Amino acid sequence: MKKQLRTLLLLSILFYSVIASSQGKPNHALWDQVLILNVSEHGKVNYKGVMHDSSLMYKYFTSLSENPPQESWTKEEKLAYWMNVYNAITIKLVINNYPVKTIKDIEKTWSFKFFKIGDKKYSLDDVEHGILRKMKEPRIHFLINCAATSCPPLWNRAFTAENVNKALEERTKKFLNNPKYNIITKDAMQISKVFMWYKKDFTDNGANLEDFINRYSSIKVTSKTKKSFKEYNWSLNE
Repeated sequence: MKKQLRTLLLLSILFYSVIASSQGKPNHALWDQVLILNVSEHGKVNYKGVMHDSSLMYKYFTSLSENPPQESWTKEEKLAYWMNVYNAITIKLVINNYPVKTIKDIEKTWSFKFFKIGDKKYSLDDVEHGILRKMKEPRIHFLINCAATSCPPLWNRAFTAENVNKALEERTKKFLNNPKYNIITKDAMQISKVFMWYKKDFTDNGANLEDFINRYSSIKVTSKTKKSFKEYNWSLNE
């Protein structure tokens, strides 16, 4: 069954490769296959499986490198591109140093500039802080993944211009209402440290954090709701 799935996916990749190359855009179908085959519904990653599919990773990185974002691209195309870049670089860092218990065991994890796009090298910090956060879309924090157990789960699909808006909405809602990451009641909320580290992003439009949470939480809170942050588990999301 798995062999048949791989065959079907490879055929679809060949089809989309032709389309992508003709449009001068990266082929996210390559990344889609890596994720489908090696990431569970709950975001657990089979890093050994990713290493087995290293040829697909190489082709995908080549596609990203040779097709950097253009000014003519839509916001959705740019968001999908850079979020895929972030997640792919994160997994690449892990498999380059595997086995590790936590991504924090890797030297200069977020500042190491090793991935080349066009004629420039990027680190995870460059992608997250220098590009994605400047796009003023706070929900990115629930779609990009830091390879940690407490990090919002890695989606087992690639982002595309067609699915990115739906993914931003659905995965933000799913994360906020998952008690593994956030415990919210009318009287108190114990929420992910993502909301502490990136508070500025969630309140940048003049709203408060409670306003953002209420957009997606099934249980509504107020400024009087007691707030604390859950301990962050940095163990590998394996």
